[in-house]
Order: sequence, then C-alpha cells, then structure tokens
Amino acid sequence: MTLETSIERVSMELAEPFTISRGTRTHVENLIVRVTDEGGMTGVGGAAPSRHYGETADTVAAVLPELLGVVESVGDPHALHEIESRMEATVHDNPAARCAVSIAVHDLAAKRLGVPLYRLWGLDPDDAPETSFTVGLDTTERIREKAADAGDAGYEVLKVKLGTDRDREIVEAVREAAPEATIRVDANEAWTPRETVTKSEWLADLGVEFIEQPVPAENSEGLRFAYERSVLPIAADESCVTAADIPAIADRCDIANLKLMKTGGLLEARRAIATARSHGLEVMLGCMVESNASIAAATHLAPLLDYADFDGSLLLAADPYEGVNVAGGPIRLDETDRAGTGAVRDSNGE
Repeated sequence: MTLETSIERVSMELAEPFTISRGTRTHVENLIVRVTDEGGMTGVGGAAPSRHYGETADTVAAVLPELLGVVESVGDPHALHEIESRMEATVHDNPAARCAVSIAVHDLAAKRLGVPLYRLWGLDPDDAPETSFTVGLDTTERIREKAADAGDAGYEVLKVKLGTDRDREIVEAVREAAPEATIRVDANEAWTPRETVTKSEWLADLGVEFIEQPVPAENSEGLRFAYERSVLPIAADESCVTAADIPAIADRCDIANLKLMKTGGLLEARRAIATARSHGLEVMLGCMVESNASIAAATHLAPLLDYADFDGSLLLAADPYEGVNVAGGPIRLDETDRAGTGAVRDSNGE
C-alpha cells in the first residue's frame, strides 16, 4: 500500500487573551498532518506544541518529515503499534509531533473500517463524563463575567486558573457567578506545598472539587506533602507526562491528568490510562489550546475517564476544523455519523 503525507502550519487567534500563572497567549500555532491512502481516503491529526515541554511549532515542523517518513515506509495505516514504536525510535522527544501523526493514522484506520474511533476501541459513548470549561486569569470582574457566561452556555463544570495573590477573591467571584457549578482549580505549579494545604481548606469551604498541580513538577516531595495533608484531592498534570511517570506519582496524588500532546500518541495515552488505573488513581484527560484536528481524537477516549477537559478549541476565535460536539459540556460521541475521529475541515469532510 502506498501512503501519501502532507503538513500544514496554522496560526489561530484566541477569542480573548488566555492567561495562566506562567503567562498570557493571544494566538497559538498548530501543525496539521494528513495521511492519504491509495483510494484517496485521508486521516487528519494535529500537533499543539508547548514550550513548557520543550516544543515549538518550529521543532515540530523540523521533525514531522522524519515521522511521516516512518508512516510512508510502513505503508499500512492499520499497523498502529509498529508505526508508533518506530516513530519513538526515530524521534524520542517531540511528543506533540508524534501525536499528530498517531492521530492521523488512527483517523485513517478507523475511516477505512467505516467506524468512529471509540467503536474501533470498543468503548461505550454513554460512559463519557462532561467536559469542563476553563476560566483563565483576568481581572476579578472579568472572571466573574466569564463564569456567568459559561454557566449561561450550559457548562456545569468550571476549571479555574489560579496562582495569584488574589486566589480566594477569584474563586469567590466564580462561586458567586455560578453558585451551582462544580469548580476545579489549577495552580499550574504556582504554590508551595504549605500554601496548598492552607488554601485547600478554604477552597473546600467554597465547594471546590479538586486541586490540579499546585506545586512545581520537580518538587516530588512537595507534591507528596500536599497530597498527604490537603483537604481536597490532588491532580498531577505537569508531574505526569507519560505512563512511565505514573508509578512515581501514585502515592503523591489522587488523579493523573494526561494530555495527548504529552503522551506522544493515542496508544501511549491508552497505556497511561491503564497504568493509572492499575495504581488506583482516577484519570483526567485534558488538552492544550488546540484545534479539533487533535481534540476530536481525545474525545474518543472519554469513556475511559473520570474527568475531561476538552475545551481547547472552544477558546479559539475560529477553528479550521470541526470535531465532536462538546458545547455546553456533554461529549456527544454518539451524535456524529462520521467515521474516524470526526475531525473535518468543512461540511464536505476530508
């Protein structure tokens, strides 16, 4: 079988500036890959690189030709394990780049079988949790408005970014604007262990569900300190990149927060989910600010999750791709009649 591949670089503006404790972004760059078989059927995948994990659009663009060369050499989109293992042997780092190719090949394989990806994996769409919607850092009044708008749009779970000197004020504003919402908070490594324990007490009083990555990833003992003393459950994000990291965090958190762009591919993401389960952890799958070219694939893993955070495309001013409908929170896997991941560029599909 002959497979043809291509790469497209896209710059996308955000609907409004998005701020976390590490900085502010007004646009993101993704790279889109396509893998096409002899019959003209195309699989689509996206890379959303993060500088925090050592990747940029330039580094992804530099290694994608090698990775797509692996796909062309294997020549069979159904040889998923061979493709992913050979990609990792070719380019060990650059997980977002490898992930884009993994998604595209999975998309093509499922399309060739005429089934959505979750069906290929034998998953039940009714088991999918709702996605949260992220409220980024801003003025307190603007945060209050964002929370109210999200509630009006139907989102029942809000993820609130913290890591400021007015964290309590922010959460109180969100709770005031969305009194019935489930609230999760994410400090993005901005707190000390003792600060985490202290803040967990008043966060619990405000009805917060759990705290995501309160301390720096390199401070593993600090994560343990926070986990053992926090009133609220702790989710590990930056501390948990691939399946190999999970044994080391299993006694330091309650929840493993995975992202496709960290794991390097869909097979590794599934291994990481299984590894977390085997260590007694709950599992959350999140995303970067990224296109549906990649988020659509993540939604098909939703039936394996306890928590989902698939709002990255919703934060964009415009996404060149449509995906699985998650507007308002529910992940509507069974409402699409599209095979593969469900990512399409226009109404005619890819």
